[in-house]
Amino acid sequence: NKLSKFADMEEFPHVFQVTSHALREGAGFEMKGKWNELFFKNDHPIVLELGCGKGEYTVGLSQLYPEKNFIGVDIKGARLWTGAKESFEKEMKNVAFVRTNIEMIHHFFAENEVSEIWLTFPDPQMKKVTKRLTATNFMKSYQQFVKPNGLIHLKTDSNFMFTYTCEMVK
Repeated sequence: NKLSKFADMEEFPHVFQVTSHALREGAGFEMKGKWNELFFKNDHPIVLELGCGKGEYTVGLSQLYPEKNFIGVDIKGARLWTGAKESFEKEMKNVAFVRTNIEMIHHFFAENEVSEIWLTFPDPQMKKVTKRLTATNFMKSYQQFVKPNGLIHLKTDSNFMFTYTCEMVK
């Protein structure tokens, strides 16, 4: 089942998969700084959902806000397939997916290219502070491509994650 999902993902025109190795070796991502021009073909704001899992939230937001472009990001291709398939079948034009490690996200977006980031129920990473999606290292990475006064939305059911993030932001 996973192999068929991976084969589907290769055929979806709105799914982008670049290996970390290729990015580290200097192969730039062709749409960095040009998402609106080359892919979405509009000037609508770009919103990312980092750690999007199956992509249902990305798809749902894109249906609620057709005046925005949404990009779901996750490393797990078999999970990402769910939202990618649904948005492909519905011929949604304001949705894309990127399969990559969040640590590599700065390779995909240029300065001031992203208006909002959604972090929906991220793993609190109790023992690995640098893996928390609201850790200082990630927040500094997001600053490389989020517009001034851009928004970062955190949706969590973890009191620990909420408290940690509030203190970190201070």
